[in-house]
Amino acid sequence: MTNRRDTRRRAGRPLRLRLRLRLRLRARSLVAAGLTAGLLGTSAACGLGTAGGYSPTGRLAGPIAQVPSLDGATLAVGSKNFTEQLVLGKMLVIVLQSAGATVRDYTNIPGSASSRQAQVEGQVDAMWEYTGTGWVNYLGHSEPIPDEQQQFDAVRDEDLQRNQLVWLKAAPMNNTYAFATRQDTAERLGINDLSELKDVPRDQRTFCVDSEFAARSDGFQPMLASYGLTYGQDVTDADVRLMTEGAIYAAIDSGQCTFGEVFTTDGRIKSLNLFVLEDDENFFPKYNVSVVLREQALQEHPQLRELLEPITAALTDDVLIGLNAQVDVDGLEPVDVAWAWLQEAGFLTAS
Repeated sequence: MTNRRDTRRRAGRPLRLRLRLRLRLRARSLVAAGLTAGLLGTSAACGLGTAGGYSPTGRLAGPIAQVPSLDGATLAVGSKNFTEQLVLGKMLVIVLQSAGATVRDYTNIPGSASSRQAQVEGQVDAMWEYTGTGWVNYLGHSEPIPDEQQQFDAVRDEDLQRNQLVWLKAAPMNNTYAFATRQDTAERLGINDLSELKDVPRDQRTFCVDSEFAARSDGFQPMLASYGLTYGQDVTDADVRLMTEGAIYAAIDSGQCTFGEVFTTDGRIKSLNLFVLEDDENFFPKYNVSVVLREQALQEHPQLRELLEPITAALTDDVLIGLNAQVDVDGLEPVDVAWAWLQEAGFLTAS
């Protein structure tokens, strides 16, 4: 998934104007992304230590206890800079260190464009990525594949051929876009599915979305059209509030909008007791997460597959919701959350 920009200062402008401004800002952000990736390269070349802070080391246990050691290996780990990516990135750092590797920690890279560029250019050996992001954002396809396994297979095969990047088996979790409302609102309106949006009274058909989602080809207006709503008629600029992704959850809860864009593994859904509408026509891409490795790194260290795939297989929606909530709701550090879960799940013991 990609990062979101703060658009509150533009909230009073018509949506179409704000989208045009967004496209201009997007061009500038791509330049910034290139600079960020360049800085990563500079850090590595200068022999700097971790870019992401201290991470503990344990002893491999359970299904990965007998994986051959990575002693002598040096591997660079990256992640994007939102909660779920930070937790997952720290898992990679901790597990690889515990297996004996020297790890360069480049977690917390700002944005998808810069993190992807860092891996394509060989500055990052391993990071978690989402199948929908790979297919739509990186490989440039406009139409997602509804079936999770077929979507994974397509991304895996094309990214290996084009970029020499290997997608290990994907997790069962699916951190895709969704729309949520308050539990009592869902009951009052009698709504369970996105296909029922068209039956909601016109004056209550209000939405909170972030500016990136409003502009995406798999985003807001195409979603409305897929579910039988015409933008500008059934939903207008006056019905839509643009705000940061993080502010949307509280806006739904406080009633600033009836429906809000959310991510399905965000811990705030559970903590605020929000109701997620079923995407009953499978409009949104699947965003199953997978460890992506440079092909050369896997060839040099084939035990990486045996080490990492059992951990990936344990990452369900419920697991990620709980881990994300520990950071976003309880205020814990991502590295502490990752370390605790790896022990609780039986993959590591304290040294």
